[in-house]
Amino acid sequence: MKRHNIQFSLNNEKISIEVEPNDVLLDVLRNKLGIKSPKVGCDRGDCGTCTVLMNGRTVRSCLALAVEADGAEIVTLEGANTRKWTQKLQKKFHEKNAFQCGFCAPGVILSATELLEKNSKPDNHEIKEAIAGNLCRCTGYEPIVEAIAEAAKGK
Repeated sequence: MKRHNIQFSLNNEKISIEVEPNDVLLDVLRNKLGIKSPKVGCDRGDCGTCTVLMNGRTVRSCLALAVEADGAEIVTLEGANTRKWTQKLQKKFHEKNAFQCGFCAPGVILSATELLEKNSKPDNHEIKEAIAGNLCRCTGYEPIVEAIAEAAKGK
């Protein structure tokens, strides 16, 4: 297979890397670039643990080919702290004890970040819809929803 040289912004850093046409973005981020917040979960896009922001929208990096990132802006949790909502969300998640094992945390926080960047005053239904693609086996979701709602209210 012919390798492709792709260039993209990763957490505000310019990246140029050679990839195979069938390389998955998740594998490139974790194995070639050392970015560990997107987790390997289901490998089918069902659990959301591999969520990243691509051009401001959440993407399941286990389903995205690396070549799709060419020219894109990719943000992982490692680089999200420069975004308006991420630090507020992390603080509220901590205060509400919204995560127990933490495996889903990066994907949930990035999903909530996308929501709040588009809608700074979501209701609970909109919050639940925004995080619906993120599987959490520990919390029952209520503390997660409460943390996002409080971050949006600025409490």
